[in-house]
Amino acid sequence: MSELIAAAQRLAPEFGRRALEIEHARRVPHDVSQQMAAAGLYRMFVPKAFGGYETSPADASRVFETLARADASCGWVAFIGATSGSVLARLPADAAREIFDDPNTLICGVFAPLGRADIVAGGFNVNGRWQWGSGTQNAQWILGGCTFNRDGDLVRTSSGAPRTHMLVFSPDQIHFHDTWHVSGLRGTGSLDFEARDAFVPESRAVGYLIQENPPRPLYQFPQFSLLALGIAAVALGTARAAIDELVSLAATKVRAGSTASLASRVHAQMDVATAEATLRSARAFYYETIEAAWDQATQGHPIPVEQRRDMRLATTHAVQASVRAVDAMYTLAGGSSVYDSCDLQRRFRDVHVATQHIMVAPSTLETVGRLMLGIETNTQNF
Repeated sequence: MSELIAAAQRLAPEFGRRALEIEHARRVPHDVSQQMAAAGLYRMFVPKAFGGYETSPADASRVFETLARADASCGWVAFIGATSGSVLARLPADAAREIFDDPNTLICGVFAPLGRADIVAGGFNVNGRWQWGSGTQNAQWILGGCTFNRDGDLVRTSSGAPRTHMLVFSPDQIHFHDTWHVSGLRGTGSLDFEARDAFVPESRAVGYLIQENPPRPLYQFPQFSLLALGIAAVALGTARAAIDELVSLAATKVRAGSTASLASRVHAQMDVATAEATLRSARAFYYETIEAAWDQATQGHPIPVEQRRDMRLATTHAVQASVRAVDAMYTLAGGSSVYDSCDLQRRFRDVHVATQHIMVAPSTLETVGRLMLGIETNTQNF
């Protein structure tokens, strides 16, 4: 939706001015989170039936990219909040309305099944500790993935795999651990959080009572695909900012012992041109695959594995291309890039932390390659 992209463009300048404040706080400040909530950025993937927008993934990615150009941590938390909101589509309607009773509600959490849910009367007794809890300190509801146990035995699916679901916790059920002391994406507040003997009713287990996605275009996109798309959008926005910042710096930077500006040097001109081509070609592939999948979904068709494969390839490639572009700009800036006063050092740190997320890990390329070569492959996370 153009109004959501316009809202991100309106918020971005302030977020950029506050980037150092956000980084030093090691979390997105509450008022910044509230601004994103009020602009509707957290409800982009919430079902319309509960007050959401069901925004197309391409438009949402442009929002995340826009925010990341100003501050990668804000872009990251925005995509975590939006993606997490999609889980309401697989909860009973009454439970979803109870959770999303305010349009400014923020839901955040971790998909990985690092918790244990013991089945008890009416729900689950949950214990677990999750990492990478981005945005959770501002959230009204917190998600944690769990394996399920009945009478001490692991519950399995028909294929024999452990049965897993995300459970929805209220903040008073969660203990936070101050673990987020990191090199980049510092402002995301991605600390560990823990549940200790927390009771969660059945109605707040994602996909437990409502196992089918609604027949709406957005919910034909697997949640893992939406998650990966958000990571790539943040990386693309970060790389765009890095090139722009180097171009601005190059006009006035003169190396010691020289009278020529960096912009006048042939190697700088070539490196900037290469970085621009690398970024824009990766971005084009990224949006091409999203739009193709969206066209399929809006025609009422499920997204086939070939298109899901292409999206995951495009997202991992976008992150890798973004890293190459940022690294080149950081190197070109020379000694200037190491100072806090130069945003390139923050861009460098942020994009390299994004590469460590499992959704865009090199193993993604292995799975894509197996699919392209016709080798039997587990596509559960695609």
